[in-house]
Amino acid sequence: MSARKAGQGGEPGNYEYVTARVRSRRSVLFDEDDYRKLIRMGTGEIARFMEETEYEAEMNALGSRESGVDLIEYALNRNLAKHFEDLLRWADGQLYDYIARYLRKFDAWNIKTAIRGVYSDASADAIETDYIRAGELDGEQLERMANAESIKSIIDMLEPSIFGDALEDAYGDYERTDLLVPLENAVDRTFYEDIDEGLPSASDADTPDRLYIEFITAEIDFRNVRNALRIARSGADMDPSAYFIDGGRLFDADELRQLASNTEQLVEHIRQSVYSDDIEEALDMLEEAGDLTEFENALDAALLEYGDRLSNRYPLSVCPVVAYVLAKEREVDNIRAIARGREADLSLEEIETELITL
Repeated sequence: MSARKAGQGGEPGNYEYVTARVRSRRSVLFDEDDYRKLIRMGTGEIARFMEETEYEAEMNALGSRESGVDLIEYALNRNLAKHFEDLLRWADGQLYDYIARYLRKFDAWNIKTAIRGVYSDASADAIETDYIRAGELDGEQLERMANAESIKSIIDMLEPSIFGDALEDAYGDYERTDLLVPLENAVDRTFYEDIDEGLPSASDADTPDRLYIEFITAEIDFRNVRNALRIARSGADMDPSAYFIDGGRLFDADELRQLASNTEQLVEHIRQSVYSDDIEEALDMLEEAGDLTEFENALDAALLEYGDRLSNRYPLSVCPVVAYVLAKEREVDNIRAIARGREADLSLEEIETELITL
């Protein structure tokens, strides 16, 4: 991700231009009909299908040296990074700052990807395939993390970064439990603490700041739900409230600890919250979720639905841009899940449970 554009931070930004470009990009994202076609294809057919879409350039550029699922995944990640780099290239002023802050989430993603890969003894190539190169960590840093011999080595590499202290503090809990939750939570918590650095409180903010904060607040709420459920279902002796991320408005730490072990009460709590009118479809999905994967996918769908509602309500704002980032992420996640599922010979029903749709 490129550095801040010098001298532009004080201007409001070119919202009309960027949101128009984003609407155009959003219109060509895959829809549910495309996913229904893809899950009935083999990996070779999926690759050929993608060559007829806006992934054509990446598929052609990589096709001479990659094949199968590797070709699909490399093309997906390269395309994703290209689109997010375009957002930064288009945006000016305050809008650029909002987008740059938000895209640092991919630094968090890549750190967690490296940690998970080393934890599961994945190869460096496999780890690098899962990177999304849209954050501020450069290629050399990402390569070093993928080739690390231990999780502690990754933490040592990140010591100079904003994530260093939090990961060091969480390492003891990781060693005690042999679960990645403490480390992943430390990364997420650092990202969300950093993203609103210097911004006013929502009550004091003007409209652009307020909408941005409102969206980030929702993302924190759903991240807290996800973390609490993972802890509750792990069976480990861990208090969900100890991994609570400040900045949401749906729960406090004690409420989350009480609700984490009762999914029905948790869904009802969300139904009675400020989000209820904006995520009706996703709440129905939450109630019907049969396992943790389906519940987490429903949470992702809820955030996507919420972003779309804000975008419709405030079309000339940062909301359509952030909602597009989420939607593009979901497209890439869905195509990757289908390709991997087909390669593993999963049933259509098993693959469908991995998809995030509304």
